[in-house]
Amino acid sequence: LEHIYLKSRQQLAPLRKEIFVREEEIAAIDQEVVSTLVMEDMPEKRQAHILVRGEYSRLGEPVHSGVPSILPALPVTAPDNRLALAQWLVSAEHPLTARVIVNRLWQQVFGIGIVKTAEDFGVQGERPVHPELLDWLAVEFRESGWDVQHLLSLMVSSAAYRQSSDVKEDNWKLDPENRLLSRGPRFRMDAEMVRDAALFHAGLLVDTIGGPSVKPYQPAGIWKAVGYSGSNTVKFTKDTGDQLYRRSMYTFWKRTAPPPSMPMQALVLMNDEQFVEAARRFGQRMLTEGGESDRQKLVFGFRTVTSRQPTAKELGIMVNVLKDYRQRYQEAPEAARQLIHVGESRVDDTLVSDELASWTMIGNLLLNLNETITKN
Repeated sequence: LEHIYLKSRQQLAPLRKEIFVREEEIAAIDQEVVSTLVMEDMPEKRQAHILVRGEYSRLGEPVHSGVPSILPALPVTAPDNRLALAQWLVSAEHPLTARVIVNRLWQQVFGIGIVKTAEDFGVQGERPVHPELLDWLAVEFRESGWDVQHLLSLMVSSAAYRQSSDVKEDNWKLDPENRLLSRGPRFRMDAEMVRDAALFHAGLLVDTIGGPSVKPYQPAGIWKAVGYSGSNTVKFTKDTGDQLYRRSMYTFWKRTAPPPSMPMQALVLMNDEQFVEAARRFGQRMLTEGGESDRQKLVFGFRTVTSRQPTAKELGIMVNVLKDYRQRYQEAPEAARQLIHVGESRVDDTLVSDELASWTMIGNLLLNLNETITKN
């Protein structure tokens, strides 16, 4: 009657059309609504058992929720559920949570934790090299309301952090891992930090806080080999506009195919589309903001990424490199045009192509300096 019989089909056609329109409207609304999985306790708790050898069909003795007796007991004021566990984790009688978090933040800032085995505070882990400091920071963290920014600010403004990383031979022999904080930390930045720094120097970084994950530059077919046919992550579709320049913490992370620009590899820093584009925009900054002469522009670029003046030798090297690139791109205008059009951000049309290409390569050189991607 709905699809075959001519008379009823004609009568029902407007209704079918109305249903189709409404279904599309409902689907559009559903796509706008952010959803997530939630859990709640059963009205009556199910009896749990030890599973013999981990087999769900072999029930051992009955057990109840709780914590090991060697640790402080669960709070008696909370119901016997996840809320009690959460309150227990952050209670003053349970210092381990704060100490673990503080140690990981210290590791992030100084390169190595007060407890070296940040993943293991047990008897098989290493003892803290500064136990009083760890305890003091844990109490400060807890009493500040678990304020991570406050704690990080405290660490990076400390005299220990602000030391020079220069080290004398005697100190190196006594303290090769800098466990005694005899010098400032020095280690290579994480890949996410390197990417964010490159975008910042280029004037491209979008520092908006919050929002959904984004998909910046990445090879188009990289998900295909590890994606399930019914998944929405079979095909990688790159974002556009400001989404390409969000901070790295917002990059969509597919567990079976992590973003390839995140590994710390020289080929990525030199050739990846995101970094080449950043180098071009950094080159534009040097040309338009750096001053009148080549030397002024080179000093501006060098100071931007290293926070210091270049030596006479370093400046001389950059002058010669710039001269070589100018000659190369004057002789290969098509190569210059292709280089400066890498990436989606707008090219400054007031700049000559071969000149911008030359400064793009200077930007690439500066963003790849060991001093640029190394902390302190």
